[in-house]
Amino acid sequence: MEEEIVINLDVMLAKRKMSLTELSERVGITIANLSILKTGKAKAVKLSTLAKLCRVLNCQPGDLLEFRAGDGE
Repeated sequence: MEEEIVINLDVMLAKRKMSLTELSERVGITIANLSILKTGKAKAVKLSTLAKLCRVLNCQPGDLLEFRAGDGE
C-alpha cells in the first residue's frame, strides 16, 4: 500500500446530516465534482474549494483530510 491522502467527505456529511445535493447547492460545486472528492478519485483539491467545504460543513481541513502511511516499500 502506498501513502495517500484520503478525503473524508462522506464522514463529515453524515456528521452534519447533510446530503451531497445540499452540500453542492450551498458550496457551489457540482455534484459530479463532489462525488469525485467523496470517492477518493480526486488528484488535487484547490485550497479555495477546501475553504468552502470547511465553511459550509463548519469544520477544519484536518476533519476532511487524512494521511495514510504506506507500508514502507
